[in-house]
Amino acid sequence: MRNRSLLVLSIALTGALTVTACGSRGTSKSGGDAAGGTTVTIAVDAPLSGQNSATGLGIQYGVQIAVDDANKNHTVPGVTFKVKALDDQAQPATGQQNATALVADSSVLGVVGPLNSGVAGSMQQVFATANLVEISPSNTNPALTQGPNWASGTKTRGFKTYFRTATTDALQGAFAAQYAATAGKKSAFIVDDKQTYGAGLAGIFKDSFTKGGGAVVGTDHVNTGDKDFSTLVTKIKSSGADLLYYGGQYDEASLLSKQLKAAGDNIALFGGDGIFSASYISTGGTGTEGDLATSVGVPVDTLDSAKDFIAKYKAAGYPGDYGTYGGYSYDAATAIIKSIGNVVSANGGKVPSDARAKVVEGVQKADFDGIAGHVSFDDFGDTTNKQLTVYQVKDGKWASVKTGTIG
Repeated sequence: MRNRSLLVLSIALTGALTVTACGSRGTSKSGGDAAGGTTVTIAVDAPLSGQNSATGLGIQYGVQIAVDDANKNHTVPGVTFKVKALDDQAQPATGQQNATALVADSSVLGVVGPLNSGVAGSMQQVFATANLVEISPSNTNPALTQGPNWASGTKTRGFKTYFRTATTDALQGAFAAQYAATAGKKSAFIVDDKQTYGAGLAGIFKDSFTKGGGAVVGTDHVNTGDKDFSTLVTKIKSSGADLLYYGGQYDEASLLSKQLKAAGDNIALFGGDGIFSASYISTGGTGTEGDLATSVGVPVDTLDSAKDFIAKYKAAGYPGDYGTYGGYSYDAATAIIKSIGNVVSANGGKVPSDARAKVVEGVQKADFDGIAGHVSFDDFGDTTNKQLTVYQVKDGKWASVKTGTIG
């Protein structure tokens, strides 16, 4: 993680605001009177183009619906919310640049994102220096909240401004290993994409699988952007593994599964929430049938609390995949909006000059039922919602096969 000094703008938000429209890639300026009230920006950082964009767009529009609901319901009297979405292209350096730009925009009082754990690592210090709250609906690497020595039991929170509504890989990897064992899988070949999320998740699965009596018969790595996996497919077939575990995103995983099946090896590919996307199936085709994925929370399509959200998403024709993190994005934005409401109410209906710091304090105290589950955070900024689900591709669609908790 790189640290850099920032000049944090401390400008009261009760002046005139000029705010960008939803989805703009530009920056907005400070200021604030809109229809007799103040305009506040909820920012989004995610991959909105290229790799992982289907999932990133689901995050963006999950936030958009939360903002639209807050404005329609006048959740914070006198405040109108806007969304400002920046594309990090799943690149840490771009994420850090985006974080710096958002800090410089004094209308931004909260950020939802990023999607990727590696990108988050480049942004945390920037937001912490500016006391700007950041809630990721999808980061799962334990070190982001619990420090680099979390696995040894030494947990330290590095950034009080960072929170997440998704549970961590420490639970997700173990949940996958436990499911594999109950499904009778005795040997696994493990592959990762060498990224923070993928390598971390694969390592946790490996440890949990072997502790449960399973055998790891081979390991290997791929690069993001790879498309030809013929050499790797030969290794996997020769290993005799009855399961392929993949740590990474759907872009490479779908092609690997497709090529593996085409070569005559019909073992299931099992991955984390990085592959849990409709794009995985559409790209991998029939070769993905029977493949498995874990994802955070309860299937959003089964929740009565999310029905209105899903209906609005579909009616608006928004692009992207709402099913993976859309509900968690809505809840993350709602946590920020509720905190802003409390801050404004305590300051006589106006946004105070130290609003950012106060919003961070308010998010830490969040305690409400969201559309994807209960929203509250522990002392590390991690969600208290530990539910996970295993999905399997059945008849060309992801179907939930087990929901529960572990540890």
